[in-house]
Amino acid sequence: MKIVFQHNGILPVKKYGGIERILFWHMKELVKLGHKVVLIGHKDSQVTSYGIELIPNPEDERWEKVVPKDTDLIHLTYNHNTDLDFPILTNIHGNGQPGEIFPLNTVFVSKKHALVHGSDQYVHNGIDLDEYPQFEARDASKINELLFLAKASWKVKNLKQSIKIAKHSHKKLHIIGGRSLWPSRYTKSHGFMGGDEKNQIMKTCDALLFPVRWHEPFGIAIIEAMALGLPVFGSSYGSLPELIHPEVGQVFNHHKEIIDHLNRGNFNYDSRAIRNYVENNFNMNRVTQDYLRVYERMLAGENLNPKNPTWSEKLAPLELLPF
Repeated sequence: MKIVFQHNGILPVKKYGGIERILFWHMKELVKLGHKVVLIGHKDSQVTSYGIELIPNPEDERWEKVVPKDTDLIHLTYNHNTDLDFPILTNIHGNGQPGEIFPLNTVFVSKKHALVHGSDQYVHNGIDLDEYPQFEARDASKINELLFLAKASWKVKNLKQSIKIAKHSHKKLHIIGGRSLWPSRYTKSHGFMGGDEKNQIMKTCDALLFPVRWHEPFGIAIIEAMALGLPVFGSSYGSLPELIHPEVGQVFNHHKEIIDHLNRGNFNYDSRAIRNYVENNFNMNRVTQDYLRVYERMLAGENLNPKNPTWSEKLAPLELLPF
């Protein structure tokens, strides 16, 4: 099968990237499975050494005109209207805007993510475990160092209450993805970082705080932390109840519940079991096999959704939910 992707940024990303990393990992896995993969993208992308053909974006940015004629399917990670005569999968990783209409062949990244757009079509994300080899079994019964891993400037990611949780539970909070505007002896800001640099900081932490205040589409940070054996404590919004069960963490209805949980102690998490959970459920081979099944349905002429997905919640996606 010949699958074409289009992405304007440089791949692979040098620093932290969510959609970009998943896209690149998926393309690599397709190559491993014997498929032909083409990226129409930034001329400086370094993908050819991975067996991915690179077609630089045209200067006029009309990438449609350079799609190879023998393409079987196009996989996009954004909403785009086109009259190309190829099957096109629209793979949405974020939340749509009120009134935004998605094509019939749209797939989301979690069950809840699909549901809030009036769909039931989703493929859970995963990670390339080769980039997380530093796992070492740890004593997960003690939690002193907390991790915040998200774009700190996004209010929905809830850095403010994450700091409050750390202070009231007398834990240290390491912030990756920005900086705190409120200096405190309980916080240490590391800014934006990726790769081994990020993993080294994560290894010093005991648990991830993820108290988001929106319907989180997936939350790649959740499985990144679990890949290093960290339990995850989050809110009950979006995908979190799908990803977090009692052996790997816990979801809560209010930030004070997390504070109480941390103050009680008596944790019984097994870091190896947490790592195994990611290896078994969120590896890139599983992700790619799931997408291949979606491709086959489309190539057989099936529409993934009976009607066009659109944001179906009363509140706008970025309006803060109570926590």
